Amino acid sequence: MSDEEAQGADATPGVIAEAQAWLAQDPDGQTRAELRELIAAAESGDVAAIADLTDRFDGRLAFGTAGLRGELGAGSNRMNRVLVAQAAAGLAAYVLDHASTETDDDAPLVVIGYDGRRNSDVFARDSAELFAGAGLRAVLLPRLLPTPVLAFAVRHLGAAAGVMVTASHNPPNDNGYKVYLGGSDGGSQIVSPADAEIASHIQRVADQGDVTTLPRSLAFSVAPESVVDAYVAATAAVAPAPEGAEGLRWVYTAMHGVGGETFSRVLDEAGYPAPTPVSAQIAPDGAFPTVAFPNPEEPGAMDLAFETARESDAEIIIAHDPDADRLAVAIPDSESAQGWRRLTGNQIGLLLGWRAAQLVAARGDADSASLACSLVSSPGLAAVASHYGLHFHATLTGFKWISRAPNLAFGFEEALGYLVNPETVRDKDGISAAVAMLGLVTEARGRGQTVADLLTEFDETFGAFASDQISLRVDDVSTIGRIMASLRAQPPTAIGEVAVDRIDDLLDGADGLPPGDVLRVWLEDGSRLIVRPSGTEPKLKLYLDVRGDSADLAQERIAALSAGARALLEQHG
Repeated sequence: MSDEEAQGADATPGVIAEAQAWLAQDPDGQTRAELRELIAAAESGDVAAIADLTDRFDGRLAFGTAGLRGELGAGSNRMNRVLVAQAAAGLAAYVLDHASTETDDDAPLVVIGYDGRRNSDVFARDSAELFAGAGLRAVLLPRLLPTPVLAFAVRHLGAAAGVMVTASHNPPNDNGYKVYLGGSDGGSQIVSPADAEIASHIQRVADQGDVTTLPRSLAFSVAPESVVDAYVAATAAVAPAPEGAEGLRWVYTAMHGVGGETFSRVLDEAGYPAPTPVSAQIAPDGAFPTVAFPNPEEPGAMDLAFETARESDAEIIIAHDPDADRLAVAIPDSESAQGWRRLTGNQIGLLLGWRAAQLVAARGDADSASLACSLVSSPGLAAVASHYGLHFHATLTGFKWISRAPNLAFGFEEALGYLVNPETVRDKDGISAAVAMLGLVTEARGRGQTVADLLTEFDETFGAFASDQISLRVDDVSTIGRIMASLRAQPPTAIGEVAVDRIDDLLDGADGLPPGDVLRVWLEDGSRLIVRPSGTEPKLKLYLDVRGDSADLAQERIAALSAGARALLEQHG
C-alpha cells in the first residue's frame, strides 16, 4: 500500500461518517443515490471513491460576497438541497435579526428568482418554503426569469432581501445562490460585513446537523405578472427606438439561457424590430448543448451567432449569457476569418458610458452625477467623465461595489457587465444594456455611421485606449495563492522592456478602496497591469491597459505589454 493509500485508509472512517450524516438529512433522491454508491465503494476500499468522498466533504462551499457557487452534487463542498437549506435558514435568521432596522413590517419580505439551470427551480422553492417557515413573507417569481428581473423585484417590492438561484455563465454542472439586500442597501448584492454575518448564521444551522428539522411552510406567494410587466416597461424606457430603427438587421442569441422571452417583450415595447434568433440557442436548456462553456467571452461560444449573422446579412449581433445579466456585442469585420468580431467588454462599456455622459450633460446634471467602473476596467471611462465634468469612481471588482458609487449614472466592468438604469436595477443588467446599445446603434445608423465608426470617433475624442486580459485557469486553487505570494515577495522591476514606476498592493486597501487581493502595477509609460484572483472561478486574471495617440500605437503597446505579462506569469508560475 502506498503512503497516499495508507493516508486515505486512515481518513476513510471519518469521511464515511460525515457522508452518512449528510445522507440522513438529504431530501434529494438523486444525490442520496449518488452518495450511497460512493459510501459503499469507499467502504470496500476503492481509492478513487475515497478521494471523491474526501473532496466532497473536505470543507464546505464558502458563502461570501458572491453568495454560493459550485458544482452540483452531494456533499458539503457541492451545491445541493442540503446546502441550500442551510443557506436559506441562515439568510432568514440574518434578515430577522436586522428586521427592526431594515423594514417597518412585522414580517420582512424576501423575493426569490431562478433561472433554467438544473435544480434552480428546486432550490428556489426550497428557499421559499424555508423563508416562510421562518416567519418571513416569501415571494417566488412566477417562472424562470433573468437575474436582472430579480434584482429589479427587490427594489420594486420593497423587499428586505432577494435570492437569485443561478450560476450565471459558469459550466453546465454548476449552480449558485446570489443574495441581494433591500433597505439601506438599495437592492445591491451583499458586501462585508453582511456576508460574514450571513455565513455565521449558515454555519450555525449546519452545525445543528439536520435540515429536516428546519420549519417549512407552503404559505409563500407567487409574484404577480405585474412585477415582470413593470420591469419590461422600465427597461424599454431606457432607449425607445428612434425613427428609422425598423430597418435594422440584427441577430440575437440567449446562449441557452432565460433572457429570450423577457428581452423580446422589452423590444416590442421599445419599438425595435425583431432580431433573427440563433434558433438552436434561444430556448432555455441547462445542458447548454451547443457550447462547451456558456459564456460569450469564451472561444467558440458565439460561432453559431456568427454563422447566423452571415446568413442573414446582419449589421450587429447581440448576445446574453444564460441569466442575461451580461451583454456581448459583435460587429462585421472583414479582417476576421469568420467575418465578425466580438467587441471587448471595455469597448462596449466605453461606448455606453459615453452615451450616459451625453444624456447627463444634456439634462444639466453633470455636477452631481458620476460614472463608475471596477478598477480592472478601462481607464477610458475616467477620461469620458473628465470630458463632460462628471465625477468618476474606480471600485473593487463586482457590481456590489459599482452599484454603491454615489450619484451613479452609469457603471460597468470589463467582464461584459453594465449598469445603465441605476434608478431601477442596482446590478449589472444585460437586457437594459442591450436596449441602450440598440438605441446607440440605430441613432448612429440614422447618421450613416456604424459601430466601428463610433469606436473611431471615441478614440479621436478621448484618446485611443487598448486593453487585454490573460486568464490562468488552475486545477488546484492553491496555485493562485502561491503565484500572488511570489509576486509580492519578488515584485517585478519591469514588464517587458518598460520599467515599473510603482506597485499598489490593495491587501491593505488604497485610494479609499476596501482591502482586496489585488496588485496594481504602474509602468513608466503610463501603462497598467493588474493581477487578481477571480471571485467566481478557479482563475488568476491579469488585466492590461494602455493609452496611445492613435489606435495603431495603442495596439503596438498592448501587444508588447501582453508579451511581457505572459513572461512574468511564467516566471512566477
